[in-house]
Amino acid sequence: MSENPTAEKQTLFFLHGLTADHRLFEGQIPYFEDNYNVLVWDMPGHGKSRPFSDFSMEKAGEIVRRIFLERKIKDAVFIGQSMGGYVAQSVIKRFPDLVRALVAIDSSPYGEGYYSKSDQWWLRQTERLSKLYPSQMLRREIAKRSTASQHAREHMLEMLAPYGEKELCHLMGRAYESFLDDNSDIAIKCPVLLIVGEKDITGKVRQYNRAWSKKMGFPLQWVANAAHNANDDQPEIVNEMIAAFIRSL
Repeated sequence: MSENPTAEKQTLFFLHGLTADHRLFEGQIPYFEDNYNVLVWDMPGHGKSRPFSDFSMEKAGEIVRRIFLERKIKDAVFIGQSMGGYVAQSVIKRFPDLVRALVAIDSSPYGEGYYSKSDQWWLRQTERLSKLYPSQMLRREIAKRSTASQHAREHMLEMLAPYGEKELCHLMGRAYESFLDDNSDIAIKCPVLLIVGEKDITGKVRQYNRAWSKKMGFPLQWVANAAHNANDDQPEIVNEMIAAFIRSL
């Protein structure tokens, strides 16, 4: 959290994606911390929030609510990358008044109509399939597919390093299972901005965001020379997108 948060400043809450941690937003924090209260966390089961057993979207949303109560935060602009966007939508589902606005970076929507039975089946196989890879190969593949730049790739490998092999596979499998169990049609009444890297090859993220934008009317902005970790590949561009969106609120 910002060292000197004030009630006069809007709070920005940055939520990282699966297998990363709060360091994913090192390119954002210096840009925003002078003008906003900046809050980052390590999602349950990640970074310094390990160990954490039986991850679920419901538990993650409840922990967010408790953090806001303890910090006396009325609401925040949620900036969720990938799985962080899922957690943000879990909060909207349960505690909508906490979310002033949502920026979803390379994330995907809540809503039953977006995911085919095949999509859901494959997502539920994540833990089993990831175990087929040798540990170091799995980490390299995650980092390679998540990034388009060398610095972002090395950064992702640093964030992946603390996980044990079984821990990493289980974390990924449990996260997707929890999302599918929690997924439902939700009413998002706050302003939303969708940001996606043009080179994002993670699953069907680009396809889901096109459908999300078309169905809900949310603006969708593409980031050139960026993959799934678009904010790490191209921090300056993404920062400007986020800043312009916040100014428009």
